[in-house]
Amino acid sequence: MPVKVRIPTPLRKLTNDLELVEVGPGTVAGAIAELQRQFPGIAERLIDEKGEIRRFVNVYVNEEDIRFLDNQATTLKDGDEISIIPAIAGG
Repeated sequence: MPVKVRIPTPLRKLTNDLELVEVGPGTVAGAIAELQRQFPGIAERLIDEKGEIRRFVNVYVNEEDIRFLDNQATTLKDGDEISIIPAIAGG
């Protein structure tokens, strides 16, 4: 069973309007690399020039923030679900 990635509405133009995309098990970094292979241009929306997850992007694995896990080294198993959630700026 693959890992499911929930794509937020602002990024769906890059995934042909797909809300759910499947990648193989591995790590969060590997999942982002696989997303980039499937949908060129998506990684630059998620990763900054230093290779870190952008400050305004939150990534969850099974509803747990990867910042409290192993960040991009967080392990993904069959059946896990990644949620990419753009931070909402207040003002």
